[in-house]
Amino acid sequence: MKNLFNYTAIILFTGALFSCVPQRKFEEEQGKRKSCEKELADTKTANQEFETKLNEANKSIVDNVKQITNLKKDTADLGNNYRTSLAKYEKLNQINEQLLDKYNRLLTGNVADTKKISGELQATQEQLLKKQDELKLMESQLNNQKKNLDELTVELKKREARVTELEDVLKKKDDAVNGLKKKLSEALFGFEGKGLTITQKNGKVYVSMDENLLFASGSTTVEDKGIDALKKVAKVLEQNTDINIVIEGHTDDVPMTGKGDIKDNWDLSVMRATSIVKIITKNSVVDPRRLTAAGRGEYFPIDPAKTPEARKKNRRTEIILTPKLDEIFKVLETN
Repeated sequence: MKNLFNYTAIILFTGALFSCVPQRKFEEEQGKRKSCEKELADTKTANQEFETKLNEANKSIVDNVKQITNLKKDTADLGNNYRTSLAKYEKLNQINEQLLDKYNRLLTGNVADTKKISGELQATQEQLLKKQDELKLMESQLNNQKKNLDELTVELKKREARVTELEDVLKKKDDAVNGLKKKLSEALFGFEGKGLTITQKNGKVYVSMDENLLFASGSTTVEDKGIDALKKVAKVLEQNTDINIVIEGHTDDVPMTGKGDIKDNWDLSVMRATSIVKIITKNSVVDPRRLTAAGRGEYFPIDPAKTPEARKKNRRTEIILTPKLDEIFKVLETN
């Protein structure tokens, strides 16, 4: 009887012990998932900030180009006004000389005409004084216009220099993106057209890998051929330290029916992205701070059709490479 009691206690204790293990594992996975979701939210916020700053940089360039155009127009208008005023000034000088000549001829004229000449002389002198005042006023206006013209010319040169600097920085960024795409194409030559594509748009490079290159259906474990491709990508990223890296997992719109850690397409897309991040960091010296793992689930399809072919296209992982914009922001802040 005593032995039977002991056996019963052992069985109950063993059952309780094994029931605690799944609970602990569940809680750990829940914690990991919450951490991933927080990192994803932070990453999205950072991405939005970078895109906002890039849009502001592009808008600033457009505004500066418009301002330069307006300044050039204002400069041309001031130049025309200056030449017009100068012509008037020369004409007034000519009139002044004619009046002086007339005045001298009147002085040497006939004595009988002296009285008449005196009246004319007085009127002429009054006209001369009036013209001299007009000349002084016009001369002052010309000087002010010249000063404004000089100031506008200086400002125009400053703005042109700023736009040139921004254009140089943007050209460097574009050259970096083009060079990066070329290096990736060379490194992944054997994979392109076999479930891997490399494209360039919106100043970024997209390396898109089909599910069949990386994962078995419903799995988050990268297969050997996918690991080989990711190692080649990692080596290129090691040599380009001024590139931010986002790994995005995408699924089709078929709901997950499996059990275990993967509950839905959100879980699957995030876990696949995280698996790729781990392979890159394990097989290279890429700074983990440059990497972001994100899951998009089924909500960013390439093809929205409900066909097997469309769903196959949508089951993919994208490595999105973006040049750092620190240099552009530095130029904007210093100007």
